[in-house]
Amino acid sequence: MLSIKAKLSFSISIIVAIILALSTSLYYYSSKSESEANLVTQLNNIAKQISHTVEASENALQYMEDTLGDKLRIASLAAKEQLDPDINNVTNEQLVSLSAKLGVDHITLWQRVGDDVIVAKSSDPSEIGMSSKTWDYWHVAFLQLFDNQVVTIDEGQKLENYWSGPFNFATSDPSEIRKWGYYYDGSTNYIINPYVNAQVLLDFNYTIGTNAIVNKIIADQPDILEITGFDLEFYGKDKIIKYKQGIPVYNLDVREIPFGDYNYRDLINDPVNIWESNTTGKPITVKGTVNGIPVIKNFIPIKMNKTYVFSVIFDRQAIQRPINELLVLQIIISLSLVLITMIASYFIAGFMMRGLNQIMRKVNAIAAGNFHEVITIRSNDEFGLLASRVDTMGSNLKHYTAELKTTAEELQSTKQYLESFVNHTSDAIHVADLEGKIIKANNAFEKMYGWSQEETLGKPLDHVPAGYASSHLELEAIVLSGGSVTDFETIRFTKSGDLIDLSITISPIRDEQGAIIAIATISRNITSRKQTEEIIRRSEKLSVVGQIAAGVAHEVRNPLTTLRGFVQLQKQTGTLSPAHLEVMLGELDQINMIVSEFLVFAKPQANHYQPIDVLGLVSDIMLLLDSEAKLSSVQLVLLADAELPRVIGEASQLKQVFVNIMKNGIESMPYGGTLTIQIKSNTIDHILLQFIDQGCGIAEADLLRLGEPFFTKKTNGNGLGLMVSQQIIAAHKGTIHFRSELGKGTCVEISLPL
Repeated sequence: MLSIKAKLSFSISIIVAIILALSTSLYYYSSKSESEANLVTQLNNIAKQISHTVEASENALQYMEDTLGDKLRIASLAAKEQLDPDINNVTNEQLVSLSAKLGVDHITLWQRVGDDVIVAKSSDPSEIGMSSKTWDYWHVAFLQLFDNQVVTIDEGQKLENYWSGPFNFATSDPSEIRKWGYYYDGSTNYIINPYVNAQVLLDFNYTIGTNAIVNKIIADQPDILEITGFDLEFYGKDKIIKYKQGIPVYNLDVREIPFGDYNYRDLINDPVNIWESNTTGKPITVKGTVNGIPVIKNFIPIKMNKTYVFSVIFDRQAIQRPINELLVLQIIISLSLVLITMIASYFIAGFMMRGLNQIMRKVNAIAAGNFHEVITIRSNDEFGLLASRVDTMGSNLKHYTAELKTTAEELQSTKQYLESFVNHTSDAIHVADLEGKIIKANNAFEKMYGWSQEETLGKPLDHVPAGYASSHLELEAIVLSGGSVTDFETIRFTKSGDLIDLSITISPIRDEQGAIIAIATISRNITSRKQTEEIIRRSEKLSVVGQIAAGVAHEVRNPLTTLRGFVQLQKQTGTLSPAHLEVMLGELDQINMIVSEFLVFAKPQANHYQPIDVLGLVSDIMLLLDSEAKLSSVQLVLLADAELPRVIGEASQLKQVFVNIMKNGIESMPYGGTLTIQIKSNTIDHILLQFIDQGCGIAEADLLRLGEPFFTKKTNGNGLGLMVSQQIIAAHKGTIHFRSELGKGTCVEISLPL
């Protein structure tokens, strides 16, 4: 038979074991529920980030395709100017030459025959004779161009007298992906169709576009099994297969899965969830088992140029594994606590049983979690003192237990949050001590740089290129002095020796006394963003070159038309009058002036900067233009500060600018007026020149266009003067501003550094 001491010890141990079991069970199920809830929130956040990234990528791809369509329209316009409007007078060989000249792969001419549109002429022999009658909306677009010169279908890029369909596999050569443009304005009896290879658009999608982004997200998040995009226009419908040159081809514009993979199919529930997500416009999260794997699926609708729904599939076992590990750890701790409680209570019971039963009941009550029972012993001996201490102990234990529980919950929550944040963020995080040795690194660090934690912990990280060493030391100095560095863009090495573009944030880590003990660095890979920005910059440069080239062609074509007419007259009559020759020389001078000014803009001459007396330079120009001003009844007035400092520059170029502006001012006052030139020291490091006329003024809308190539309101002007002037002032590190009001005159302000 067990003694009271053994029974008491055994009882206390059983109670503690039950409490720990209940606590462990509650902790297990609450942690599981909380993890799943956090996962749903995390998936929704990831989904939102993906949707913004995918939308930006799709917009970038659409922008590239539209830019390529604009280029084909420019090529169509250029081709129209060089082709006979009658297709019977155009040869295939002429189209071959013209294609090479315009920088396109081929040019095809389409002609309408009844209710069909066929290829009549082409620089590509395989195109000749093709019919568009089976081409769905392409055929409709051709008929609309012939009938109205306007395309109204939803698909493709629609501009004036022009339509460009989406890039796709070529009918004449299914191995090629091409982009086509179709132009018809009624001045010809055929549609002009230049086209180029568009493989770059498809490659964009798999290198830095949507598919590349999806693959990177899956690579960075190992628990994400799959990301799939669904095009609701084609999802659930039979695939459209067309045979081109006997080869079966899936059209790029009719895909039910435009990006990502679709290996985790649930043919019963997926369609329901996809349509429900699209109908409600809200994300939908469901649990299930696909291919024998328990998963969580998140369906998110995206509204762009069309409606998409994409799904993110997460491995549910990734939640269960850490929870099971925690459960095992909790069980081991609980068993250890029960064993410790059994041993301790056995000895304590033996001692306490020598005292009063009230003290024993109090202890039993405390062991059972009851802290309210009071001992009634009031003696002044050891038992009374012990009873008082037991009462005090019960009260304090209650207070400390509540505080301990609250603190434990806060610490547990903080620990889970920090571990989840550090280990699951896509940004690389590493912490180094003041000697530069790595003391902590997250999973993203290993994926981004290639070094594992075993290779880096306790060692300095050698990943700074030689050219960036000084700037790296400056950043460390800022942090060690108590500051921080945010979003600093730089370049670093990876383990393989590759260079990657990064945006880094560096912060100090302090101890309880506020002293800096380590440095934390967060790295974000911005290589893809840099590549996208470079592509956009190149596209903008091509657009500017096209605009200037079109302007030069327009300005030179007018004099050439006059010269061509007189040459034809010479050919017919055999003679030309002196007046005709004078006109021809004038037109040749006009062409020479346009080309000369354009060359100054395109290829500036070498500059020889030296100190310049601006007041003397302006005075010389006023003497030069005095006679011209008097012919227009214009008075030139010069107002200047005393002892003006000199500026450093090229005197001939500045003279060209001042002459151009003063002549513009004189010409704006055909009925007379005053042109005032003010020169003053604006600041300690700049000199300010103001040219103020009383002319007709400039409209507000035209002020914004001053300096554009070939923009001018003059009858005989070409718009290059102000453009060259702005370039010269910019080369001198100065500024030029225009202020004007219709009917009240114009003020041109030029600021030059001393």
